[in-house]
Amino acid sequence: MSGSNSSAPESRATTPEALSLTVHSVPALAPQRRRLSGRLQMLLVLAVCAAPVVASYFTYYVVRPGGRTNYSDLIDPQRPLPEQVWHDLAGAPVKSSSLKGQWLLVSVAGGACDAACEKTLYLQRQLRETLGKERDRLDKVWLVADDAPVRPEVLAAIRPRGAEATVLRVPREALAAWLAPAAGQALDQHLYIVDPMGNWMMRAPADPQPAKLKRDLEKLLRASSSWDNPGR
Repeated sequence: MSGSNSSAPESRATTPEALSLTVHSVPALAPQRRRLSGRLQMLLVLAVCAAPVVASYFTYYVVRPGGRTNYSDLIDPQRPLPEQVWHDLAGAPVKSSSLKGQWLLVSVAGGACDAACEKTLYLQRQLRETLGKERDRLDKVWLVADDAPVRPEVLAAIRPRGAEATVLRVPREALAAWLAPAAGQALDQHLYIVDPMGNWMMRAPADPQPAKLKRDLEKLLRASSSWDNPGR
């Protein structure tokens, strides 16, 4: 009996302490668990958002069905559009970042636009038109690299029947922070392909073959169709 009586108080004395430890430990762990859960959810959302972009670039750069290589030169690493202030032909300032959100086919030339320039602008226009229903995902951009006036007939040619085309004045030294010609070539001799994030990622050869360059554009648009929409 005495053994029974002596053990009971001891048991009762330890019970509140055990309960106290249990009660106070739960709130201490709960905020940590909530923070960990929030971080995991944020990482999951970022992964879901990035997956289509990553997949499209992987398809274009790595898989390359049929083992065919690109006709145009891939730029590695890609060169992001610098944050600069450019100007339209009326002299109004335009942020370079306003070009983001759309695939771009970029040409560079002086405002006088000689015969070679006219040929490049014509090719630029025709390439976009031959993309059919996908053409609204590609903008034509002419960067005028000097202060020479642009002839009205040249503007009419790049914007037939009111078609959209972006024409901006950008000093050559400013362009050097973004675009570059192939070795032994001039900046004006190429067409440049820029993705919707503003990354210059491809350069067409000088005097390109239209059919081969069109295939490059079609592959890019097809690979990005899951995440890129027309317009900005």
